[in-house]
Amino acid sequence: MRNDETQNTTIAFQDSPKRWKSTSLPLSNEYIRANRDYFSYVFHIRIIAFYRKNSIIVFKNDRRCIISKIIDGKSLSKDIEQELAKEVEEIKKHGITPSLSILQVGDNKASETYARSIRKRAEKLGVYAEHFRMNEEASEEDVLSAIKKLNERKEINGIIVELPLPKNIDSKKVLATINPDKDIDAFHPINMGRLLEGNPIFIPATAQSVIETIKRTTSIDGKSAVVIGRSNIVGKPAALLLLAENATVTICHSHTKNLPLVASKADILVVSTGRPKMINRRFVKRGAVVIDVGINKVNGKIVGDVDFDDVVDVAGAITPVPGGIGVLTTLMLIKNTIKAAKIQNNIE
Repeated sequence: MRNDETQNTTIAFQDSPKRWKSTSLPLSNEYIRANRDYFSYVFHIRIIAFYRKNSIIVFKNDRRCIISKIIDGKSLSKDIEQELAKEVEEIKKHGITPSLSILQVGDNKASETYARSIRKRAEKLGVYAEHFRMNEEASEEDVLSAIKKLNERKEINGIIVELPLPKNIDSKKVLATINPDKDIDAFHPINMGRLLEGNPIFIPATAQSVIETIKRTTSIDGKSAVVIGRSNIVGKPAALLLLAENATVTICHSHTKNLPLVASKADILVVSTGRPKMINRRFVKRGAVVIDVGINKVNGKIVGDVDFDDVVDVAGAITPVPGGIGVLTTLMLIKNTIKAAKIQNNIE
């Protein structure tokens, strides 16, 4: 065993249903594991967990332990950023800078924040990003005209329209006006159709984050996958992407009967329900990979659609919220922009 694994062990323990504590001991992981009954007695605890990097080994009374990998979105994003930075370097050798334009109608604060995060990510990777704002009173015709101008600008490779749009504007009509070859959100009907065919050019960013995370965590071929949620942004495209990787896919929703039973048979469980902590251990097969796409604010805290504390000692791997899928979403938009720049300029 390496020295870095034997010097100090951080133990996390749960002394009440909703309260966790942690401490660090100058003892080896193996020693504490071998004497877990003693430490349980000393700390008066029900659960004792041992952390190693991004893994957590959980002992729960006399139940056998299971190693749950905490999937670190930040670590994954760093790996992907390095890959994309190399692609940008190669494109710039051709005298091309990948570029995107963000169109926002109105002054929605969430849209402002999202646009800032995209621009920040783009700048870090050497991608040009502009933020074009229109006032709340803009007509549908004004918005469509602005998109047509962006379609015509050869130096702009990707277009993002911030949603939601004001009620007087038909979002479907707006999204359908974007040139499909610049539609880096992948919401245009043509791009959705390409995904359905199994030949996507662009993939919706959140769904792409899901499949990237799974592929970098486990093999997919032949696995049973359950997707809870059927939105056009996450559920449906995520299911199609898993199907393309030869998973056997089941899509569940609010009308699915015996949902815990169906979900608990999945090797890979993707959750996008918009209901905080809806998924507990009853829904999870022991050792399953659990991908939590949900972002909910409860009592001032961000939580997912999965009850992390209840599921962590059942799952084989799990994404936390925050710090999981959400970290990757803007990065996937940059990835789509880079791909668009290559296609539009015939760069291999």
